[in-house]
Amino acid sequence: MLTYPEIEPVLLSIGPLKVHWYGMMYLFGFSAAWLLGIWRAAKSDSWDKEQVGDLILYGALGAVLGGRLGYILFYKLGDYLAQPLDIFRVWEGGMSFHGGMLGVFVAIWLFGRKTNRSFFQVSDFVAPLVPIGLFFGRVGNFINQELWGRVTDLPWGMVFPLAGSVPRHPSQIYEALLEGVVLFFILWFYSAKPRPVARVSGLFLVLYGVLRFIVEFTREPDDHLGFIALDWMTMGQILSLPMIVVGLLIMWQSGSQRFQYKGEAGKKSH
Repeated sequence: MLTYPEIEPVLLSIGPLKVHWYGMMYLFGFSAAWLLGIWRAAKSDSWDKEQVGDLILYGALGAVLGGRLGYILFYKLGDYLAQPLDIFRVWEGGMSFHGGMLGVFVAIWLFGRKTNRSFFQVSDFVAPLVPIGLFFGRVGNFINQELWGRVTDLPWGMVFPLAGSVPRHPSQIYEALLEGVVLFFILWFYSAKPRPVARVSGLFLVLYGVLRFIVEFTREPDDHLGFIALDWMTMGQILSLPMIVVGLLIMWQSGSQRFQYKGEAGKKSH
């Protein structure tokens, strides 16, 4: 049995200003995605450093706003209607990946319109950069002692003080490794070679949906929601199923004319 290392959620305090580890994880994630995007753009004829910076800004806004809105709508609408000012207490956690994904979809669409690219031309570039952000986000969940796992008697079960005295799956670490590290390496190397348009995006949806669905079996359901269907399905699993289905359909249709954009989008100027 392992004991939670009691990490102080506040990294730095300067007078009334407090810098939380949770917020820093988002900064680390977006910074890492920006650096990886620049590295990949250097090997491309259609992306440059400035475009990557703009794309990360669009994506960051979409992820944060969509993630917060998604958490409110999918998980705690009643609580936030009762205490609307709590919406702004983002340092305490409370972000939904599925909501953040929808926010990023909007950001990708807007960026594509701005740069004369199709949605999937942008999403194929973005998809391999997302898992690194997911990794840091799950580390933030671990530091915040939120989204812990179900009770277990496995040797690596961990006692989270905020969850009681029984050992639980460190599901945040499972997600950081699977949705972050494993998903990153698969997408990064798969996308290193030319693929049909939308194939990388579809693969991301399928793999994330499958990995999240599996990890949910070790993650404690939200107290106020419990199991949503069949006495075992959680909200995370229900939201992941459409991702898998849509991802498979996209991969099946990838490279077809409907995913192409006529024109020379985003060519570098030399």
